[in-house]
Amino acid sequence: MSDECNSFLVIRIRGGIKASRDELATLRMLNLTKANRATIIPKTPSFIGMLKKVEHYITWGEPNLKTIKTFLRRIELLGGGRIDGEFLKKLGFDSLDQLAEKIYKGELALNRLKDKGVRPYIRLHPPKGGFKGTIKKHVSVGGEYGYRGEKINELFIRMT
Repeated sequence: MSDECNSFLVIRIRGGIKASRDELATLRMLNLTKANRATIIPKTPSFIGMLKKVEHYITWGEPNLKTIKTFLRRIELLGGGRIDGEFLKKLGFDSLDQLAEKIYKGELALNRLKDKGVRPYIRLHPPKGGFKGTIKKHVSVGGEYGYRGEKINELFIRMT
């Protein structure tokens, strides 16, 4: 059994002003229609290509299990409410830990649960203390957008 993360936590940090139709369509496919929304996607070549296409609007990295559990506790159901034990049984899982493990390993995508009444994204607050750099530059040059690896967990905690 591998302990390697096979999913990405993706957070949209910029609005859609001056975005092309293709970029807006890609953000819609990622379920990131507004700024300060987050989703978890599996690590596949097609999703990685989508991330590269809209990297000026998002930041992403590998979440840890604790972050995924926090994410799942904040998810809203389409009819209202949050995920509880009864709803987990309806989905076919014994506990939130089991669902988090499946998502962590990339065996289950959140958009697959959309048909069962689970929103594939969560709304976040702007980061507590603000962004450390400008959202108009890449992470590698002191900005905020782009791939940030494990540091996505720190940003997510500041935004919840």
